[in-house]
Parts: sequence; structure tokens; C-alpha cells
Amino acid sequence: MTVVATAGHVDHGKSTLVRMLTGTDPDRLAEERARGLTIDLGFANLILPSGRELSLIDVPGHIRFLKNMLAGVGAVEGCLFVVAATEGWKPQSEEHLRILDLLGIKHGVVALTKMDQVDEDLLELAQMDVEEHVEGTFLQSATVVPVSATQGLGLADLKAALDDLVDKMGEPVDRGRPRLWIDRSFAPAGAGTVVTGTITGGGLAVGDELQVLPSNTTARIRGLQTHDRQTESVPAGNRVAVNLTGVAYSDITRGNVLVQEAKWHQTSVFDAQLTVLEALAHEVSRRSAYAIFLGSGHFPAKVRVLGPTKLAPGSVGTVRVYLNQSLPLLPGDRFILRESGRDETVGGGQVLDVEPTLPASRAKPDRTIERTVNERGWVRVDHLERLTGERVAATVGEWVVAPGALAEMQGSLTERVAAAGALGLDVASLDDRERSILDHLDDVEVAAGRATIGEPTDPLADHLWVAELEAAPFSPPGPDDYDRAEVRELVRRGTVVEQDGVFFAATSLHRAAEIIASELQTKTGLTVAEVRDLLGTSRKFVLPILNHFDNNGITRRRDDLRIAGPRLPKI
Repeated sequence: MTVVATAGHVDHGKSTLVRMLTGTDPDRLAEERARGLTIDLGFANLILPSGRELSLIDVPGHIRFLKNMLAGVGAVEGCLFVVAATEGWKPQSEEHLRILDLLGIKHGVVALTKMDQVDEDLLELAQMDVEEHVEGTFLQSATVVPVSATQGLGLADLKAALDDLVDKMGEPVDRGRPRLWIDRSFAPAGAGTVVTGTITGGGLAVGDELQVLPSNTTARIRGLQTHDRQTESVPAGNRVAVNLTGVAYSDITRGNVLVQEAKWHQTSVFDAQLTVLEALAHEVSRRSAYAIFLGSGHFPAKVRVLGPTKLAPGSVGTVRVYLNQSLPLLPGDRFILRESGRDETVGGGQVLDVEPTLPASRAKPDRTIERTVNERGWVRVDHLERLTGERVAATVGEWVVAPGALAEMQGSLTERVAAAGALGLDVASLDDRERSILDHLDDVEVAAGRATIGEPTDPLADHLWVAELEAAPFSPPGPDDYDRAEVRELVRRGTVVEQDGVFFAATSLHRAAEIIASELQTKTGLTVAEVRDLLGTSRKFVLPILNHFDNNGITRRRDDLRIAGPRLPKI
């Protein structure tokens, strides 16, 4: 179901037109009906000639309610632009058009209302006036349909034009990353919390767990409704009412967002492209106080121009925006910037980078994945998707790596492997990134947890120190004359055993265990002195041997004796 917003000057008949098209009065508030003036957003839907369903968001036209108008157009891609033939193009018509243009709206239909109140010549002039004002904008090629809502004239043609509009807009993109900017929250009797909005980026289903931002409250979908119909799921691009559990409606306001938390990056600082309105009477600088309109909300903001200190009217530049709260944003998200003091629209644009890494003085943001990766060097695939909205293949492991960063680490790691010598580099000493590129290094081989240059060989085979340990099994020489890395590796392999600072060949300890086992066949226990004499060694060496046997269940200590343990060799 496609969603389209109305736009146009106050009192040009937007709400009346929606009511006649849909049979639904979009003016929900008693004050709106009493004054005949749309104050807040209204919602309705109609069946098009093709049988497809179209959602309409009716927005206020009066300048005093511009914030509400902006809340209604932030998540749509098409518009029904309304101009009264009796009055023609008006200031608010111009501002609404510029806002829609800045928000990246690409498709629209123009309804020339109140045709029954003018003659054919004035109607033709009014149509020419509209065509002149929309020249050079996204509405330049839009169909202009004269209508009279009160008389029912032209409504069939308008519905046909809206049907064509839906064709041009195409199917909403589903990236499996839903986001819903909330434009209303309420609590119907017995239903708990209900919020409404337009889903983009993915669908929702009953039972989904969502995060309400910026409060970071976890909520679960208890029910879904689209156009008064209960449903188990709603695809992207639809208006929807979401019944939530786990959050009170009073804790939710317009401008809050529903997302699946793990799929979105929240940011309070982002870089953006800003197009300044040509009609603005002053330059844009960091000195002013601003409000930025994103999705269905508006937020206080500070703005720093990147590069020059100011942006002239009609210019396009890049800025860094600082918010007072974090929002789930993506490159390509559109916004409107208004100056709070002057209460005027300054311009608008699109988000380029939701996680700036360079200082503002050096930043040159764009929307490319290449720049995003190059500035960071290494980015995990999942994090890159949260930063850009795009899923790309990993370069190595779970990372997308900039070519320069990859080449630098490959060179550095190759040097470390070469410097480790014949023994090789202990893979356990590397971090996750370094381990991920070992397989991508020329001439580097990994075996037994060591990385070496060329075909791996075992430099510890027939090691001289092991031979010396075996030659003096129970009075072994120390390792002082040997490379400490080789000693550690021999211990790690279990070829050599270290106990209380003394090193023994593993074969020597096995031999000592057999000697003790043989003696214990005729005795209930052995003293330290008896074991010392059996092994022909000194107390310096026999105590570490017995401690090793006690620790490993070969012997057990009972008072001053060593008795057989459960792992004593069978003789």
C-alpha cells in the first residue's frame, strides 16, 4: 500500500478533497471541524481504479502549523499537491513545494481545486500559473487535474492520476531493517498503547520485539492494524497502527522511533549535505540556533559548516549537525533545517555520514562505502551495514578493509613472522584482525599454532636441551643457555614439564613414575628420602618431582609418606 501526503496553501481545499476522495474526514480534532482549519495530521485511504489501496496523510497548510506539516511528509515518497484555481499560487504553496523538493520527494500529482468557481479562461490561467511555478522541480512533469470536491467534478480523473502515480513510485524497498517514525500515540480503552506511523525499510509482525527511541525502552508488538483491519504482519511502505506492550503511551511522543535495535546505529552527530534556499535573505553560519526536522520529529540542533565558515543563499555545502539526543539514522535520510530565532526554513538536505571519524576541519563526507571504509581502515560487516544501510562482502574474516590498511598490516605481519625465525610466530599472540589475514600472506604457513615463512618444519625436533634433560633425567640442567621462546614452546607441547621452576623431560617423569610404582608394589608408602635414593638425585629435584606427581594424581601424600595415586602406572 502506497503512502502519499497532501501539500499546499491553507484553505485551498486539501481536507475537503481528501474527504470526497475517501469518504473519511481527515480533520480528527473538534477544533479543526469548528474552525474549518486543519491543525494536525489527518489520515485516510481510498481504493484506486486498479484495485490498489492508497494511504493519504492530510497535512496543515497554515504557516503556524508548519511543524505538523513536516511531521507528516518526513516518511513519504509522493504527494498530492493542492492549489485553488480561485487564488492560484500562494506563499505557502511555494514553501511546501520547496520543503518537498528538499526532502527528496520525486513524484506527485497536482489537484487544481475549486474549478467550479472560475470560468474556463481563469481555469486555464490558473493551470498555466501552476506550471510556471513548478518548472524545474520534481512536479515539472506532474499531471495537473482540475477538480471540484464539492461538486464531484474531476475526481475520477484524479483517482486515475493517483493510480499512475503509484506506478511511478514503484514498490517500497524492503531491506529487512524496519523503522517507524511515530506521528501519534494514544490508549484506546482496553487496548493499551497504540502508536501510528509509516513503516520504511522492512516489515513488522506480531510478536516482534522493538526498541522505542530515544528512551531505549523495549516493547513487543501485541497487534497490528492497517486501515482498520487487523493483520499479523505489515510490509514496508504502509501506514500502520501498532499495539505495543511494555511501554506506556504517555511515555511516547511524536518524533520517537520504533526500530530493531541491533540493526540500527544511533547517532547524535552526523555529517550532511545542505541545500540553502535561494530566497533566504542571509547566509547560514554556526552562530544561529536551529531546529532540524527528521522523520516525524523536530529536534534542537547546532550546525557547523564544513570547509567555508558560511553558506550563501542558493548554495550547496556540507555541514556537521549536533543533536541533543541520539537517533537511528542512515545516509540518504532527508531533513529540513529551520532557524529557531527567525522562525524560517533555511534549507534541507540529506545525511551523508552517521558516524563521522575525522575532525570537522578535515571532513569531506559523501555517501560512498569506499570513503566510509577508507576513513576507518577496518569495519566489521555488520557495523558497516548499520552505518550505510548496505550489506557488502567481507574482505577478510568479518571485516571490510581499506586496501591501504590491508597492505600495511600484511607487510607488518610478514615482517613479524620473518623476525620470529625458524620457530615461527605464536598465532595466539595475534589479535582477531591479524589472525584473519594470515591466510592472505604470501609464503606464510601456519602449523601447530605457529606461523612461519615457507614450508613449515619443526625446529624443535631432536632439540639439544631435551637430549640433555633425558641424559640427566633426575638432575636436569636449566634452560639458561637456550632461547626462551623455544623453551616456552617445548613446555607448551608437553615435551618438557616445568614444576616449581625446575624443568624435566616428560620421558624422565614417566620413568620416575614407573620406578616409584615398582617400589610401591612391596611397600605401603615412600618417604622423600627413599624416593631421592631411588632416583639417585637430591632434595632440590625430588621435591618438584613429587609435587608434580601429587598434583596429577600419580601419588598422594599421607603424612610424611607418598602412597599410590589413581594415575600411578600399572607395573
